[in-house]
Amino acid sequence: MYWTEFLTIAIAHLFAVASPGPDFAVVLRQCVSSGTRAGLWTSFGVGSGILLHVTYCVLGVAVLLSQSPSLFNTMKYLAALYLLYLGVQSIRESINQPANVEPTTANVSVEPKKAFVLGFLTNGLNPKATLFFLALFTVVISPETPTSMQIVYGIYLAIATFAWFAMLSKVLGRDNVRAWLLRAGAWFERGMGAVLIILAVQIALNAR
Repeated sequence: MYWTEFLTIAIAHLFAVASPGPDFAVVLRQCVSSGTRAGLWTSFGVGSGILLHVTYCVLGVAVLLSQSPSLFNTMKYLAALYLLYLGVQSIRESINQPANVEPTTANVSVEPKKAFVLGFLTNGLNPKATLFFLALFTVVISPETPTSMQIVYGIYLAIATFAWFAMLSKVLGRDNVRAWLLRAGAWFERGMGAVLIILAVQIALNAR
């Protein structure tokens, strides 16, 4: 009975999750700097962040957000500040890197909790994800769809998101891929920092 609705959601999610954005940027940076394990924990955080969006949509907060531009803009500014912080931190770390040091692909120890929180906050504060779920739960999903089925949709979206970024982590965390990116050394960190800052500026400018 709900297969048509589910397929619409699945296809929309595929295009949304595959498009580059803050989630991809932080997973890429984690994989290159700390290896596959860090990327997987960050991906787990990103996937868990999906459940946050699903929760407030199921509870009806999505309707409140869609009708309250000031509240939604506040969320956008918080997201912009967080990405700006990550971008500046990345550039500062690149400046502190010692010169003429041969890059190594040895996995850097990373605390799973820290990687998870990074992924969770990046997705949870991502206004792109918020807009996607606002559209999903106010336009695509019928008001007659039972709450239990909406929760099933949400669980699928969380698992699918984690699976996508986990797959990317496996690829981006490979030694040959990391070695290629790490040859850029500090410039890679600066580039990632610049990307995050640009994303932050775009989010802030789109707030009205």
